[in-house]
Amino acid sequence: MKARVNKIIPFSSVDGPGNRTAIFLQGCNINCLYCHNPETRDRYGDQKLTTVTEMSADEVLEKVKKQLPFVRGITVSGGECMLQPDFLTELFTKTKKLGLSTMIDTNGTIDFADKQDLLDVTDGVLLDVKAFDSDIHRKITGAGNETVIANARLLASIDKLEEIRCVICPSLYDGKQSVRAIGEMMLDLYKPHSFHFKLISYRPMGVRAEYAHMLTPGTDYMNDLAGILSELGYEETIVV
Repeated sequence: MKARVNKIIPFSSVDGPGNRTAIFLQGCNINCLYCHNPETRDRYGDQKLTTVTEMSADEVLEKVKKQLPFVRGITVSGGECMLQPDFLTELFTKTKKLGLSTMIDTNGTIDFADKQDLLDVTDGVLLDVKAFDSDIHRKITGAGNETVIANARLLASIDKLEEIRCVICPSLYDGKQSVRAIGEMMLDLYKPHSFHFKLISYRPMGVRAEYAHMLTPGTDYMNDLAGILSELGYEETIVV
């Protein structure tokens, strides 16, 4: 079995706990206006923009092994890596045998509920929640967020939710209202350090030219968002 791989970053400290190798699969099922990896969206890749390589799980792991023993695990992202779940299951099964942890970075629009084999070999999920309101989520991505919300609660209930990620773009929605609503929704499933929030400032680098004009939130605004989560009782929020 092979997957369409866009790139492999040998060392990353922003894609899950510790130092990790990050693997970006090609192809995405939504269209985020602020997408920072637009070259990964097309299923097979535009040769003018990027190079896509068909790789087996063993071929990917040969790349990962070059970083041993300096990484704690791997994180698979995209695009949307959950479009290739059978590959993830095979890759993670083999990765666990190396003593490495396994993380998924996903937009959450693909249901985890029927993927028990994958969950069994997944240590944690970094889940993007673009917005709490489904209509606003659709405005940002072209899709509603009902499955995203269901995944957030499912993953938290089985201790597989590592991180909720929110990209904050004042040009698109009210970040304070959305972050508060997401925090309130998840609070009944929160235990100290069971999962955390990462609040990510929208930045124009790498986005498509037609969206580069959107506003970047200031430091005070981002700290206010972290304060909202702290007031709700969340003990760790990362602001970047």
